[in-house]
Amino acid sequence: MAVTDNRIYLASKSPRRRELLRQIGVEFELLMLRDEGVRDGAVDETPRDGEMPEAYVMRIAREKAESGRAAVLWRKLPHRVVLSADTTVTVDDRILGKPADPDEAVAMLKMLSGRTHQVLTSVVVMAHDNLTQILQRSDVTFGTLSDQLIHQYCALSEPYDKAGGYAVQGQAAQFIERVSGSYSGIMGLPLFETTQLLQKVGIRIL
Repeated sequence: MAVTDNRIYLASKSPRRRELLRQIGVEFELLMLRDEGVRDGAVDETPRDGEMPEAYVMRIAREKAESGRAAVLWRKLPHRVVLSADTTVTVDDRILGKPADPDEAVAMLKMLSGRTHQVLTSVVVMAHDNLTQILQRSDVTFGTLSDQLIHQYCALSEPYDKAGGYAVQGQAAQFIERVSGSYSGIMGLPLFETTQLLQKVGIRIL
């Protein structure tokens, strides 16, 4: 079924994803997934036993899109493309989610200090019941961080709603020696791949 509305639904609470979509001129409406039957928290973001980071991030992105699509149907909203995404940081095949407290944030940054880790972002586009998905991978190399610097950073609010406990576009930029991949993907939405997905389902960009 052809897309007739150039606006999309964004099934994400991330302010970074909103900023990135605005950057490329995509018009969107937020789906916060709060209605009966499709509430916040409906997607369980707990990794399953033995689940590898790639499989994990793709599963969560897919489930967010499916919850978003269910919300559209529940609310009897106009049919538009639903976009979702999920980002995780991984090192040694370990998934680093959002730190729950300063101790966890400190432990994550100590783990990342002086080495290269991976940032995985999966993007899903649903046009009616047709789902298309990509996985984008970037390598990020941190310089060696002193304990004092880590504790000073973790005293800020910045680490606590970010996978891996840092924001590439924030004060943590000073930690990063090298990036290979997609800067916007590390922020949470790889714009090159996202543009391709949206264009394939008929969303005009530029």
